[in-house]
Amino acid sequence: MIFNLKNTLSVIALLFSILLYGQELNCKVQVNADQVQTSEREIFKDMETAFSQFMSTRQWTNDVVLPQERINCNLIITINSMPNIGNFSATVQIQSARPIYNSNYESIIFNFADREWDFEYVQSQPINFSENNYVNNLSSLLSYYAYIIIGLDYDSFGELSGAPFFLIAQNIVDNAQQSNRPGWDSFGNARNRYWLAENFNSKPFENLRKGLYKYHRLALDQYEKNPDQTRKEILGVLRTVKQAKNQFPNSILVIAFLDAKGTELINIFSEGNLQVRREVYDLLVQMDPSQTDAYKKILN
Repeated sequence: MIFNLKNTLSVIALLFSILLYGQELNCKVQVNADQVQTSEREIFKDMETAFSQFMSTRQWTNDVVLPQERINCNLIITINSMPNIGNFSATVQIQSARPIYNSNYESIIFNFADREWDFEYVQSQPINFSENNYVNNLSSLLSYYAYIIIGLDYDSFGELSGAPFFLIAQNIVDNAQQSNRPGWDSFGNARNRYWLAENFNSKPFENLRKGLYKYHRLALDQYEKNPDQTRKEILGVLRTVKQAKNQFPNSILVIAFLDAKGTELINIFSEGNLQVRREVYDLLVQMDPSQTDAYKKILN
């Protein structure tokens, strides 16, 4: 009886450790294949399940992650064409959110459009990934964004804490360049995976990344206690983002920040000190003039 009891306790301990480690992501996947002419529609549902399971059940870090600490994220995949059976060309919107302390609100931290998703997929085939070797484009694409999402989340809770994960994303880029698939090199589109990883790992952008910590941990997490101080903290972050914009006008990291935070900034600064609101409006219009009409709500 004692032997059996010890075995039972060991199994329970093992299961408990498995529950605590890994599974950092809670990823929902939506595949829109309306543009693809095929009678085999089940493969697209299979994609949703397989991609979601790959993102959500894999252990991406060595850290303890409680169920309530998992990062909520979405992949919205639009299949543009199927050149051959098992080959797909798509665009993808990647989104992730971070909970704000003392509220039911989740702040969008990443909202990025990738228009260069070419991949192969066979129904019910497992997705395999190696951190140190290129296996295939699909596993590299999914894993790359898993590490970008995790890195951003860590940056928002601790200054530059996402660095190890951005380095892994950069390693995935380096390994994938041998595939000659779009999005992995420095040529062509400046808003691609290469430049996103490059910016996150670049010394000149460390102040902007530190701003992510200030924006979320020192500002938004304190919003309920002191809204006016929160706005001042965020104004300081926007000044830092503007400095990065001045130094690197085409930086994808600046664009990604504004794409994620534009609507939220409008809501935050639609009230409060008018002088602060005016400066925020001016900064946003200078950095993102295409959204000038939307930013006018800050002054109304």
